[in-house]
Amino acid sequence: MLHVGLDLSRRRVDVCVLSEAGELVDEFAAPSDRDGLYGLTRRLAVFDEPLRGVVESMTGARFVHDALSRWGWEVLVADAAKVKALAPLACKTDKIDARVLAELSWRDLVPAIWLPSEQLRAERELSRYRLHLVKHRTSLKNRIHATLFSFGCQREMSDLFGAAGRQLLERLELPDPWRSNVTASLALIDDLERRIDQIQREIKRCGADHQYIPLLLTVPGVGWVLGYTIASEIGDIDRFDSPQKLVGYTGLCPRVKQSGNTDLRGPLSKHGPRYLRWALIEAAQHAAAHPGYRERYQTIKRRLGKQRGAKVAQIDLARRLAEAIWHILTKQQPFAPAGARKRLAA
Repeated sequence: MLHVGLDLSRRRVDVCVLSEAGELVDEFAAPSDRDGLYGLTRRLAVFDEPLRGVVESMTGARFVHDALSRWGWEVLVADAAKVKALAPLACKTDKIDARVLAELSWRDLVPAIWLPSEQLRAERELSRYRLHLVKHRTSLKNRIHATLFSFGCQREMSDLFGAAGRQLLERLELPDPWRSNVTASLALIDDLERRIDQIQREIKRCGADHQYIPLLLTVPGVGWVLGYTIASEIGDIDRFDSPQKLVGYTGLCPRVKQSGNTDLRGPLSKHGPRYLRWALIEAAQHAAAHPGYRERYQTIKRRLGKQRGAKVAQIDLARRLAEAIWHILTKQQPFAPAGARKRLAA
């Protein structure tokens, strides 16, 4: 078998090839597009040996994985942070990085990550694109509020972008270009809302047949959108051996530095998908009023004070929800808090 290290960048991919004995066979660079990868495979096909490629996790790594896999390669995507820990370098270049990846493959030390299926990637893209559009809509609304404040036109209304609010915005006398900017922003908001509603209908249609979402809907604070997001970001629950493993995957655990008698706890690690963290924290904000979690949430909030108590309590509750989700999906049973005599739905 030949071990191929692939260091990917926007314009090219640096390639290092090692033999089964660990000897350097070839080093070269190729374009990082589809044609360049095909030419790379044709160049190495002359050796007539099985090929194992290793590429670091980054934007474009899945494309390289899928393309080379279709052409008969064994391809591993390595965790970039763990590669750096395994092989710290005094001098770092693309050529050296490719050699390091090839060496890790030859020594069977590649810290490979789990890759979702194509269907799961499509599900993730649906929920992530919805959140992307929601952020754009919020940004436009905040810009309109800032414009009104700049001209002393702010109004106390429950919904400035409802029917009554739109009438108010039309009556306001604002000079150009601010007037035209507000009009254009309102048109963009309307278009974004139509697209968001379309995606939410698609999420509900797809989620009706999902094995996890009906169970997730029994969790406090979880609706269709959050349930679909959590299910797509978790993927296969069987890859987590314990609820602690799932909590660690969410990145909601603090960083820990221990040495001798020293035990320091830092900020959240924020490892893992940020969309999963967002969904769990959103659910925690609503679950804070649930009978199963209300007392714990209020206790932490009072103990830490007004400044940071609510935020810490929400993160703690989000971790509790992640643990509950692991038990729900593993046992295939609806949500039931510890000690409950009967199942409780959200």
